[in-house]
Amino acid sequence: MNTNLALLLLLAPFLGFLFNIFFGKKIGKSTSGIIGTLTVAVSFVATLVFFLQINETKEAVQIELFNWIQISNFQVNFGFLLDQLSILWLLFVTGIGSLIHLYSISYMHDDENMHKFFAYLNLFIFFMITLVIGSNLLVLFIGWEGVGLCSYLLIGFWHKNQEYNDAAKKAFIMNRIGDLGLLIGIFIIGSMFSTLDYTTLKTAIATSGNLDLTMISIAAFALFIGACGKSAQIPLYTWLPDAMAGPTPVSALIHAATMVTAGIFMITRLNYVFDLAPEVQNIIAIVGAVTSLVAATIALVQTDIKKVLAYSTVSQLGLMFLALGFGAYEIAVFHVITHAFFKACLFLGSGSVIHALHGEQDMRRMGGLKKVMGITFITFLLSSLAISGIPPFSGFFSKDEILMTAYHNNIPLWVIASLASLMTAFYMFRLLYLTFFKEFRGTEHQKSHLHESPGLITFPLIVLAILATIGGLISLPTNSWLNGYLAPLFSKEAHEAHHFGTTEYTLMAIAVLGGIIGITIAFVKYIKQNQVPAEDAEITGLSKVLYNKYYVDEIYNVIFVNSINGLSRFFRDYIETSLSSLVFGLGKVTNELSYQGKKLQTGSIGFYLFVFVLGLSAILTYLFLAQ
Repeated sequence: MNTNLALLLLLAPFLGFLFNIFFGKKIGKSTSGIIGTLTVAVSFVATLVFFLQINETKEAVQIELFNWIQISNFQVNFGFLLDQLSILWLLFVTGIGSLIHLYSISYMHDDENMHKFFAYLNLFIFFMITLVIGSNLLVLFIGWEGVGLCSYLLIGFWHKNQEYNDAAKKAFIMNRIGDLGLLIGIFIIGSMFSTLDYTTLKTAIATSGNLDLTMISIAAFALFIGACGKSAQIPLYTWLPDAMAGPTPVSALIHAATMVTAGIFMITRLNYVFDLAPEVQNIIAIVGAVTSLVAATIALVQTDIKKVLAYSTVSQLGLMFLALGFGAYEIAVFHVITHAFFKACLFLGSGSVIHALHGEQDMRRMGGLKKVMGITFITFLLSSLAISGIPPFSGFFSKDEILMTAYHNNIPLWVIASLASLMTAFYMFRLLYLTFFKEFRGTEHQKSHLHESPGLITFPLIVLAILATIGGLISLPTNSWLNGYLAPLFSKEAHEAHHFGTTEYTLMAIAVLGGIIGITIAFVKYIKQNQVPAEDAEITGLSKVLYNKYYVDEIYNVIFVNSINGLSRFFRDYIETSLSSLVFGLGKVTNELSYQGKKLQTGSIGFYLFVFVLGLSAILTYLFLAQ
């Protein structure tokens, strides 16, 4: 039964992909969307069944389908591992995925290629499930590459716009850089332990008395590079903001709630490897903290509503990596879950605004929308409070755990993370005030057509806003269901709860105060003083540096893109020209020899006999002399 249910969980979205690719255009847009949504809902129901089973039995479900690779003592099976971690991930991948599919039925209704859009979304869910439930690193790698492909297809979905195509290529190529690191890590682990299976690997590490910690550290660092690419950490983060070129449901599903958390999933899954590499864990913590702060500073001045949320995503992912670096895996998972709730709601809320404004994404052209978009406003407000770390919303509990862990392990990194959190509250309420408050700043045509989005758009917003509000209940500071649920996956030290005393309550108060300060500053600037961000040409000073994202893209272009293009032109203009001359020269020699040789074909039998005798004599002479 478990095997059949697992196959149903995995293959339902793939069947939706096949159906929409081959029959979607014939059956109509709405039907195509409904089928795509139902297939993901089936996977969600199957996940719920497994969740209830594992929650009751406390035992993981392992399924081996067939022996995939067998080379000497190295064996890889194609199988599934359904344990506490994978089921938890699948709950929000398929649950939020179902809501986003439902949302897309209305959002993409006017698109001529709606059936193709749902096919790609279904294919993404299929590969994401593969990544999560694979029983070994090789199956994970299939899903890892698959979600990268789907990301490329969906970012460049509106391919008639060349900028969108460029954004898709940027995401695809930058992720390949990270994937090389992932592959190197997989190869090292496979060569060291002759297995890639999670359970076997964990047992081998636990029972081995002579581990090569240097090689394990190299493997862990290589795996972390892979995580940096997929989860948009410094220096491989610049693809994610450009990925906002895709339709808004793509931003919500792939680039906020699911695919970008794949790096966190992989590190959490291999926690027993990373625990043996404390130097790598330190690097992870530092990179996470710096990423959270850098991305937050860039978000302070962005004017594109989706770009603000994109840099916010990079910043929040940085906080998750900070927790991973301290070995607080269950806290990182907690923030992954709450982030999935409020960030999906925020992205879908921005999509609702963009839908009402017929594609407008510049916050300088918005304002006053709460009067006509009440549901979108309320859900956006609740999610903004959650991401700002205001109690009792979900983000308060998960972010506070991260900050508390940082304080107990590394105070400078706690300061950095606290600054990033303060900035988060500021730029999120800056976005909220500019979009929903004061008077509308768009065109009269836009103003005359303002309206609340249809029910298929607002229903997912309501569900996600509720989850963003109450989601923190799964891990209360003094009574964490989540920690207990994940306990079998980690060492005892990894999931020990903090003892709450004066220090912890003080840290909690500082975190909340930081959020309130950020919100207050935004209120003074954009409500009391009624400020509106300057036009692009008028931005100067530090704001210009931040608006242009520290010019990192330009630096990358000079160092990498232009140099590679220059090298390519050198090979094209000189090396390839020389090789072509050599190749064509040999061709010309062959042609000339053929031309001269054909003159010997005279048709004279006497001449042919003469050449035959001459050749035979030469052969006999050679044989005689060789004796």
